[in-house]
Amino acid sequence: MPKILMKIIQWVVGLLFIFSGLVKANDPLGLSYKMQEFFSAWHIQSLNDYTLMLAYAMNIFEVLAGVAVILGWRMKLFSWLLLLLILFFSFLTGYAAYSGKIKTCGCFGDCLPLTPVASFLKDVALLLLIILLFKYRSKIKSSITRPAPWIILMLVVMGTSLLQSFVLKHLPIVDCLPYKKGNNLAEQMKPPPGSVPDSISITFQYKRNGQMIEFDADHFPADFDSTYEYVNRFDKVIRKGNAIPPIVDFSLHDTSGTDVTQQTISQNGYTMWLFAKDFSNRQILDDSDFITILNRLKEKHIPFYIITADMQTALKIFGHLPFATILQCDGTVIKTAARVNPTFFLMNDSIIKAKIGGHDLDKVLLKITTLPIQN
Repeated sequence: MPKILMKIIQWVVGLLFIFSGLVKANDPLGLSYKMQEFFSAWHIQSLNDYTLMLAYAMNIFEVLAGVAVILGWRMKLFSWLLLLLILFFSFLTGYAAYSGKIKTCGCFGDCLPLTPVASFLKDVALLLLIILLFKYRSKIKSSITRPAPWIILMLVVMGTSLLQSFVLKHLPIVDCLPYKKGNNLAEQMKPPPGSVPDSISITFQYKRNGQMIEFDADHFPADFDSTYEYVNRFDKVIRKGNAIPPIVDFSLHDTSGTDVTQQTISQNGYTMWLFAKDFSNRQILDDSDFITILNRLKEKHIPFYIITADMQTALKIFGHLPFATILQCDGTVIKTAARVNPTFFLMNDSIIKAKIGGHDLDKVLLKITTLPIQN
């Protein structure tokens, strides 16, 4: 094979792995949740406690392998590792495409969602390129001599590790979810413009003379009479539409169980929301800056909402605050909206004006300081 073609394949494969690893390293929790989705489909939830560690290591390895391939360093080793990895990825995307149980495979995180079929085809194409690298691995030589490759790869491991540690504490650098800063939650809960709803046919089931008979609303039997005994009625999707809002499962309930979603997101003016899936990071709420935040919110008449999946603990911590409203929300929704536990949302009407992780209380306080006093 011509050297120039092999070099192009090295760069294509390497850049794809680097891009894939960095995109997922921007949000390792997203990859860990995707792993849990696969484990749930396979009924092995016992591995859920290890998904973040696996995601962390996988992201580092993808970037490391991509750089190693571009450098042509130790190709006998990395060609084997890449071949095994792409075979594993192809199995995952093939399973997702065949089973229909996984909507997106998470190959490029939430920033570039691919359908299972598209992901599988991408992996098949990548597999063919990696097979070529594997076949000619002994002919690929690195032009960089020691110790430069070791230094470069060590910096890659350190850089990818630091990136993941940073975003786990301070939120993803690039937020690709529908709850990102600048989005209007009310609009995100509506179907996209120009979308087409599902085409549904109402089907009836009746029993007559011991036989089950099915027909839709437009095809009632000509002899339909009292001898037909009603059994059931159900909706059958004839043609699947695409009228699915970016946010489909966001709902808030007060302490009495009443749905107050629309009431909460349609408030005029500024409001501050604290998303807390649980209160395992209780030390953040005992920080002096957090107490100052509460006082500033009260002084400026800015409503404060604690949105949590652990209502009972929230009531114990915040129940004494008359200006704080505690709302129940599904834990999975909170994990999507707020990657860091807890996370502050500064809202203006239904628009997310700021999104700040709980470890950055100074930034939250600075935002509140710039806000006007509300009536």
